[in-house]
Amino acid sequence: MTPDTPRRTPRVLTIAGSDSSGGAGIEADLKVITSHGVYGMTAITALTAQNTHGVNEVHVVPAEFLAKEIAACVEDVGVDIVKTGMLACEESIKVVASALRDYGIEKTVIDPVMLSTSNHQLLPDSAVSAYVTELLPRAYILTPNIPEALRLLNLPTTYELRSIDEVILLAQRLHVLGPNIILLKGGHLPFKPSPRQGGSKYGFAVAESESEKVSAIDVIYDGEEVDIIVNDWVKTRCTHGTGCSLASAIAANLALGLSARDAIHEGCRFISEALKSTQIAITSHVPIGKGPNPPLNHLYQINKLLHAPPVHFSPGGFIDWLLKHPKVKDIWYRYTHHEFVEKMGEGTLDVERFKFYLVQDYLFLIQFARANSLAGYKAGRLEDICKSAAIVLHIEREMALHINYCADFGISKEELENGTEHQACTAYTRFVLDTGVKGTHLHLQIAMLPCLLGYFVIADRLYTSRTVRTTEEGNIYYKWIQNYVAEDYREAVVNGKQLVGKAVEGIGGATLEELVEVFAVACKMETGFWEMGMRGQPTESFDVNKI
Repeated sequence: MTPDTPRRTPRVLTIAGSDSSGGAGIEADLKVITSHGVYGMTAITALTAQNTHGVNEVHVVPAEFLAKEIAACVEDVGVDIVKTGMLACEESIKVVASALRDYGIEKTVIDPVMLSTSNHQLLPDSAVSAYVTELLPRAYILTPNIPEALRLLNLPTTYELRSIDEVILLAQRLHVLGPNIILLKGGHLPFKPSPRQGGSKYGFAVAESESEKVSAIDVIYDGEEVDIIVNDWVKTRCTHGTGCSLASAIAANLALGLSARDAIHEGCRFISEALKSTQIAITSHVPIGKGPNPPLNHLYQINKLLHAPPVHFSPGGFIDWLLKHPKVKDIWYRYTHHEFVEKMGEGTLDVERFKFYLVQDYLFLIQFARANSLAGYKAGRLEDICKSAAIVLHIEREMALHINYCADFGISKEELENGTEHQACTAYTRFVLDTGVKGTHLHLQIAMLPCLLGYFVIADRLYTSRTVRTTEEGNIYYKWIQNYVAEDYREAVVNGKQLVGKAVEGIGGATLEELVEVFAVACKMETGFWEMGMRGQPTESFDVNKI
């Protein structure tokens, strides 16, 4: 695409029922799709008279009219992603399946809405068979909750799941029905931390009481790989529209160009934050509606931008403010005081662990240089471009030192270049590069800051400490410490801090909060990098939520 080529606005068509109270259905879909910066369209399958007490009545839109709604959108505006919700009857299911086939639409997010939050049946039993045979084979991503999964598999509602492994098995059985990817939502089955038992590699057990509800766990399965997403269990009754909103967030993320897994992860993060913001809001605001099931906060992202208060700090004081921020302070400490770092200072770190880390660090530095090159490309001033270029040149010198340093540990340049990235390394570098691609120059600078600043802070603390072995004779890791307090590295840190300090001048409180979130995640990724070095193996999976 050339600079003069007009960009096409990402487009999502939601085919679902209407919720007159605005909490679920197409009303929720459009709120979420719009808050992601995506253009939303609708094809309404049914009108519902409902509110926070429940569904009073359903009026199904004739199938012939539904077909015309879909055609009107696809043939004029065009569609990148189709998201489906309440389809209401067998005839509507067949119309949707035919439209997907006739228009060649492959990217779909199929949310098999069968029951409302208030347990009103929204899809008759007679239509489930058509759903399975007509629609599931055309699902790119299928997003059932556990009761919906049981119904699609013709299992009794009393079917008991006793572990994550059994939830995974359920997802695998759903995959056989034809969807490309399964996201099996865990909102109906909270978990608690538990020692690994019975050969399971997951440290969770089903919560048996309200006080034990700690984690909500979603399962992704694509026919080959299993991935679990762990989020905090949010104790709130404001859950109306959660399923619709999640499917819409995933659809919007796909339309924005994210991969399926990234779209799902970002969608789950969106819902977790929306539920948390709703939980916070009801401490100071009356919930919407008088019934037992108020809606979640679909627009929390927009509200945060509109209402975030301005943050003031002294000139040059942004870094200090950032490191003391409540969302950062503890994470920063865990990163800069990790066991891996402390053992380096003591000289007691297992040398094989350190060698494994060195290979991963070399692979990371390559991607870090790419990220700084991207920062130079996104910079608006020549001065900033030159500073990014200077950091890349420093990384080049650092890698040369790294190669020589690795040779002292018997690691050849060829071994470094042919190393295989651990998933912690891949996750971290992908996060940084994705932040750079999707965000501003400043977002990218903040994503890289924990690495640049953290290594200096760690090395400086160890170098000046009297409680650790920081002599070359007594500590084989002393040279590593010296490298990150050397004059050229100090200069790179000063350049990086100056870039960030100038960039944050005059920005609003909402943007600052976004930067805090980016920095906090990057610090978690850094902690994951130490954790990888301390205990990881090249084939192990990585979950930043466990850090």
